[in-house]
Amino acid sequence: MQIRADALAQQLSKALRPIYTVYGDEALLAQEAADAIRAAARAQGYGERKVFTVAGAYFDWGPVLGAAQAMSLFAERQFIEIRIPSGKPGKDGSEALQRYCEHLPEDVVTLVTLPRLDKTQLNSAWFLALDGAGATLRVDPVERRALPQWIAQRLLAQGQRVAEGEEGQRTLAFFADRVEGNLLAAHQELQKLALLHPQGELSLAQIEAAVLNVARYDVFKLSESVLGGQVARVLRMLDGLEAEGEAAVLVHWALAEDIRALKRVRDAVDGGKPLPMALREARVWGPKERLFERIVPGLHAADLTRLVQAAQVCDGLVKGLRHPDWPSEPWAGLRRLALMLVQATAPRAPRLALQG
Repeated sequence: MQIRADALAQQLSKALRPIYTVYGDEALLAQEAADAIRAAARAQGYGERKVFTVAGAYFDWGPVLGAAQAMSLFAERQFIEIRIPSGKPGKDGSEALQRYCEHLPEDVVTLVTLPRLDKTQLNSAWFLALDGAGATLRVDPVERRALPQWIAQRLLAQGQRVAEGEEGQRTLAFFADRVEGNLLAAHQELQKLALLHPQGELSLAQIEAAVLNVARYDVFKLSESVLGGQVARVLRMLDGLEAEGEAAVLVHWALAEDIRALKRVRDAVDGGKPLPMALREARVWGPKERLFERIVPGLHAADLTRLVQAAQVCDGLVKGLRHPDWPSEPWAGLRRLALMLVQATAPRAPRLALQG
């Protein structure tokens, strides 16, 4: 049974499930969910804890299966953790997990922790067995648009808050910009504020003085910001990626892929295909699908031609080839390409002449 992260505390307060599965790449939220499950189990007398980490293709599942059936010598109830860092238990592990779920004793609570899982893994026999035997909890990253509210909730939990209205929104936006993509560091910055300042309202000046710039950016999130017309965030992300030592070639690839996809979809629509079909054939889905649906109808063929040419020039820049009409530095070229793409895909923006 799937449960939401915000419903875990309520579920734990009612009755413990025999097995919990926590999966996802957001380390802080996964750790907090696991800690909550452990604490609830301890409070209900599951005092003996055994931990198994599945490593390698030849992991011996025998002790895991045996542990759940063995009577404890030191406590009436056991808490067993099965950690699968790779997310792939293998053939033997799949069979073992299914057998494990079929014979869960009443005096054992089990916690299985996994990374993010793909569609194939979520539909596997072993995962469906875990889901059917207990509760499964997916921990998703906190997206940038939801980050200010997340920060506000965390501040409130420690007795602090920001000002009401626009001033408070600016404060939360500043905080979010500083910690985007690094939730564990965001948690640490929140704890720092709790140590530095008493409970009550925090000013923007206090947060500016205390919160470090610990943001981490994902190159694959960059394109969503570009297609969304978020100029300031695009420039901030490019600065952050450059400072983190990200490969300029990878950033160019992400931008160029979007340009190529936009041209394929626009050409298909111009050829008479419905937009949904064109998007499917171009393998555009998820958040980008919604962005493309907004962008493609207003795209100009001439702009796409210039963008394709600009992407070709920028490809040479990031590989060390100079161009007389472009900046000599690869990252300066990437900024120019990104801004050209923002301008071309923002129908409400002023239609300035694009340079390629």
